[in-house]
Amino acid sequence: MERPDDPSLERHFKGHRDTITSLDFNPNMKQLASGSMDSCVMVWNMKPQMRAYRFVGHKDAVMSVEFSPSGHLLASASRDKTVRLWVPSIKGESTVFKAHTGTVRSVSFSGDGQSMVTSSDDKTVKVWTVHRQKFLFSLNQHINWVRCARFSPDGRLIVSASDDKTIKLWDKTSRECIHSFCEQAGFVNYVDFHPSGTSIAAAATDNTVKVWDIRMNKLLQHYQVHSGVVNSLSFHPSGNYLITSSNDSTLKILDLLEGRLLYTLHGHQGAVTCVRFSREGDFFTSGGSDEQIMVWKTNFDSSTYSDLLKHRVRETDVSAMETKTRCPPKPTRPPPPDRAQLTAMEPPGPPSDDWINAQPEPSNLHSVTNTLEHIVGQLDILTQTVAILEQRLSLTEDKLRECIEKRGPAPTRHTDT
Repeated sequence: MERPDDPSLERHFKGHRDTITSLDFNPNMKQLASGSMDSCVMVWNMKPQMRAYRFVGHKDAVMSVEFSPSGHLLASASRDKTVRLWVPSIKGESTVFKAHTGTVRSVSFSGDGQSMVTSSDDKTVKVWTVHRQKFLFSLNQHINWVRCARFSPDGRLIVSASDDKTIKLWDKTSRECIHSFCEQAGFVNYVDFHPSGTSIAAAATDNTVKVWDIRMNKLLQHYQVHSGVVNSLSFHPSGNYLITSSNDSTLKILDLLEGRLLYTLHGHQGAVTCVRFSREGDFFTSGGSDEQIMVWKTNFDSSTYSDLLKHRVRETDVSAMETKTRCPPKPTRPPPPDRAQLTAMEPPGPPSDDWINAQPEPSNLHSVTNTLEHIVGQLDILTQTVAILEQRLSLTEDKLRECIEKRGPAPTRHTDT
């Protein structure tokens, strides 16, 4: 497999008058939405010749923006206690509803686009229908501000992060809290589900990033790579990578399969407040207190992710083919990045003296390179073996459940005396 390239800055947008709080790509990749402390929502056209749209309606800071899965709607949450649904066109039409009695910190769509979940300083998480914005139910066990709430990929679970130092997992159907993860050292600013739905990642004020397995409720990975508060994170759709943004002015790209820091990206002046991968993973965007929005080309995963999709069916276990069930792909380990420091081109316009550095992390001494490569190779084999075992276990559970459902209650057997 050819060696992938390193992330590169493609372009940047300037138009907000205060800190950028939230970013999201339209699934059609023609637009990028941003929210800001300046109370505006902006929709940027990815084609350079087309101008941006400024949507004015909120009466206070916009805390969160997200496109619906179809891309036909854009939701925004604000400090003015409302949520607005915009049609992302030149007219900027929107419907508005009062969602909470405090600042609305986040708004997010379910995977099917039928529901929205919001979180607020009023300590609640609320679920709404997208059609007519009808209130469905509220989740009320947090005892402090709720900074973030997201649906699982299948829409069955909700995860929420609060200043009460807990991350709570909720069952959407029963509306019950099924587990609480406690953060002793700091608050969690942002939390999200892994694309597989089997784990969650949290960005915290104690400068850490943690990944938990939600099936066994245990900590899987703990990264201490930032020197400042971690504000946001985003999973690559392949599930192999996680990108984080921090008050230390950097973005960090983590290799989740190897459990290591892959890249450090510099460019923003001041805190990097938000980051988001595109739906396909070929781009990501970042925003900060410098009022800048940057769009980066991922590059490093261009070959591995396309191959992963191409061979997804081929690499599944034989038992998966027998039951005609598509399983998660076997993890692939990307080649190591170039050890040299890389410098992308200076972005046009302000800031004119700002160079963007994509820096692969330095490797170990040459004397132990061969030993490390051998260890990594063995770990890769173990990772793949575990992935296959997990596939078989999932298939067995699904088959057993299917048999039980088809069979129904066991008949009572009578014996003659």
